[in-house]
Amino acid sequence: MHASTTHLVLIPSYNPGDLLLGTVRAARAQWAPVWVVVDGSTDASTAQVQALAAQDDGLRVIVLPVNQGKGAAVLAGIKAAAAAGFTHALTMDADGQHPAELIPNFMATSTADPAAMVLGKPVFGADAPALRVQGRRVSNAWANLETLGMGVGDSLYGFRVYPIAALRRVMASTRFMRRFDFDPEAVVRLCWAGVRPINVDAPVRYLGADEGGVSHFKYLRDNTLLTWMHTRLFIGFVLRLPMLLWRKWRG
Repeated sequence: MHASTTHLVLIPSYNPGDLLLGTVRAARAQWAPVWVVVDGSTDASTAQVQALAAQDDGLRVIVLPVNQGKGAAVLAGIKAAAAAGFTHALTMDADGQHPAELIPNFMATSTADPAAMVLGKPVFGADAPALRVQGRRVSNAWANLETLGMGVGDSLYGFRVYPIAALRRVMASTRFMRRFDFDPEAVVRLCWAGVRPINVDAPVRYLGADEGGVSHFKYLRDNTLLTWMHTRLFIGFVLRLPMLLWRKWRG
């Protein structure tokens, strides 16, 4: 198990049920510290992970009183992390979809190039819903257009390492990217800020209901949110196009 004073694992969590404990234990087996940001959960997962933290100095639980969205939970986590002296945060989902065994590899990649963001590029198994896989290809195409081809391997996969200071600046500049729109908008805005993406392959699991799988994705609501997000980002891209072209030309 690796320990760090600069890089931590950050797990935003909203009603994941019993899956949270397994996710936290898997992350702790690979890394210290691990922080969980409970985003207004109303299930038993909060008490379970708090009981675990009471016996584990490498685990911290931050509880937000009401549900604010994934981006807001990440923001609360990175603000606390920055205050504690951390410089980078690896985010991962609470529901066991992300490969905890790759945490050390992602952290090492970030340590070798701390100015960059390390993006997980999902390797899908047979359990991946075809509609979700096809839909993310559309989002990825938009993200690469909006960043003038900076090389975003995947805009939606939440297993990634962020430079905390850069992410805080980006989030302070907009009132958006607080909910499901966080992952793709963070990537685009960080690229605009000059943060280079490094893509690393990583498997993704889709757990069925019989495995305790929980999805808070609402097809109409969240696709509407993503459509509005990319509309805003495209307008921002057009306004930034001279700067992006200049940066690309300079190499």
